[in-house]
Amino acid sequence: MAKYLLKKSYQRKDLKEIKYKDLWDDNGVFTTMWLLGKPIKILFFKSHIDNLIKSLKAYKINKSYTKEKIFKLLDLNINKKKKYNHLIRVALNKNIISISIREKVKIKNNFTLKIINYKRIRPEYKNLKYKTILKHLSKINISKSDITLCVNDKILETGTSNLLFVSKNKIFSPINKFYKGTNLRFYEKKIKIIKKNILLNDLNNYDEIILVGSGKGVVSVKSIEKTNWKRKSLKIYKSINKLLKLEIKKNIYTYK
Repeated sequence: MAKYLLKKSYQRKDLKEIKYKDLWDDNGVFTTMWLLGKPIKILFFKSHIDNLIKSLKAYKINKSYTKEKIFKLLDLNINKKKKYNHLIRVALNKNIISISIREKVKIKNNFTLKIINYKRIRPEYKNLKYKTILKHLSKINISKSDITLCVNDKILETGTSNLLFVSKNKIFSPINKFYKGTNLRFYEKKIKIIKKNILLNDLNNYDEIILVGSGKGVVSVKSIEKTNWKRKSLKIYKSINKLLKLEIKKNIYTYK
């Protein structure tokens, strides 16, 4: 289990600190961002915040100066003298903003997936309705496994990340009914990704399956439980992982 450096909650109206609430399964939204380096960077910060505000508006719980209040709380809770390799989560409901910082889990090389029959509630938004997903994640070692959400034979996303599928050097992702994270949006600008229904019965057509997300970065899947699928290549994984590393080195991601 990841080690937390910080867990704090504040009233949205006046930013008065209150007892910590993680807000899971509440009517609200959240975003998880990669906090790294010294001087401090938050990777894809603007995209994360823009998506968060968009989701708040969709849930009709956006308020005046929300973005400015988030910036203020980040200033308050991020130690400018510390070198980070952590994940910072910002969660909001109608009345509360919660901030947490936890260690970024190091992913094992023999990473596997476990398929479950489930689709997130309103998956186009990063909402807090994660009760079912958290229940499944609590039963696995997240450094070497993740759950894969699958409905009607269609693979959608994992409990933490987006998925890319590689066949004959072509890259595919599901069409819809999943949350398009900031890392996936980044790759869509860099490489050609073909939208396609990814069917459970067609898994053996793919040479690689790759997770992309803020929490895990880029991960190559070795195998999928209770299927015959096995990784056949690391070619595209190495390529897109290199793209992310180059982006990080640009050192342009301040959090203001």
